[in-house]
Amino acid sequence: MNPTARRNARFYALQAMYQWQISQTPLLELEADFLLNQIKKKNTDREYFKELIHGIAKHCDELDQVISPFLSNRTLQELDPIELAILRIGVYELAHRLDIPYRVAINEALELTKQFGSVEGFKFVNGILDQVARKLRHIEMANNKKS
Repeated sequence: MNPTARRNARFYALQAMYQWQISQTPLLELEADFLLNQIKKKNTDREYFKELIHGIAKHCDELDQVISPFLSNRTLQELDPIELAILRIGVYELAHRLDIPYRVAINEALELTKQFGSVEGFKFVNGILDQVARKLRHIEMANNKKS
């Protein structure tokens, strides 16, 4: 597994998920467009890109239910669409990709937020994903504190 190829897959998955959220473009149409026209970086894990967009779409309600309790007085609809897409990617990885260390999942989400989100958005995303990781990866987090 090449970390740069995975990072690039997340980069394109974020753009595809943003478009999916905003325009409701059918997922297979989005996938085809990105694979044929959008993905310019040769070093991109295309299989991981496909896993992310299909996994997030399939588990979207579940991911949103995980995120919602940590939003304080906000709703999902009030979130910046980019930050919502990033949160969904991060929560998908925390919930469904246990092979990815929680710190990596959070850090990758923060890098995307710094690149595409609002100025202070990374603090918000970090706070949510840290709480989600405590819920979903508490054993992994405890083991990291011991070492």
